[in-house]
Amino acid sequence: MSNLLSLKDIQAYYGSAHILHGMSLHVDAGESVALIGRNGVGKTTVVNTILGLAQMKSGSLSFAGKGISRPRPYTAAQTGIAIVPQGRRIVANLTVQENLLTGAATGRKGPWSLPEVYRLFPILETRAHTPGTALSGGQQQMLAVGRALMANPSLILLDEPTEGLAPVIIDQLAEVFNSIAAQGTALLMIEQNMSLVVRVCHRYLAMAKGSVVADGLVQNSRASLEDLESHVTV
Repeated sequence: MSNLLSLKDIQAYYGSAHILHGMSLHVDAGESVALIGRNGVGKTTVVNTILGLAQMKSGSLSFAGKGISRPRPYTAAQTGIAIVPQGRRIVANLTVQENLLTGAATGRKGPWSLPEVYRLFPILETRAHTPGTALSGGQQQMLAVGRALMANPSLILLDEPTEGLAPVIIDQLAEVFNSIAAQGTALLMIEQNMSLVVRVCHRYLAMAKGSVVADGLVQNSRASLEDLESHVTV
């Protein structure tokens, strides 16, 4: 496989606060990777650096073989990176369908369209003309995933996609993520639920103090689950 996303020796800041210390990772085309670790180690800052929301002072970032010296949210979307953000960030004054259509604003071509998203999430079609924020938490997460797919990305960044959701919804999302990955879209998932990680991801990267301190293949086994949980236990 070829590297789709590559970060090398990234030093990233919020103002004067130094968050990422020599952060390096890569995600191959079509690969599903989990970024794990305790709260506060810099996982979301990795996403924000890719999107240009945190300041990258040194190091290199590339996507699809092209260096990105000044990352910005709009350039990320244009080049094929979509985000399912923590907290979902559904636009309050738009319907479900209108929220989905915002994901298609870049005009990237690909397999995902309204009919395909509705096939994946039938409840969204049923509630297409309902305000997005009137949905349940699980339905809003489906909407956030569907909105990301509408951008026809090569890579989706998932920031705590199961936070606050019931186990039955997490099970549904695991199937959805596997279906998306099977179609060739790469996933970089920040997640605290290690049972989801073992069901979805090929590989994990464990962070501490702003850099990767361990990595390995994810095996769908109890031993693998216990190993992963050791990196997120407070």
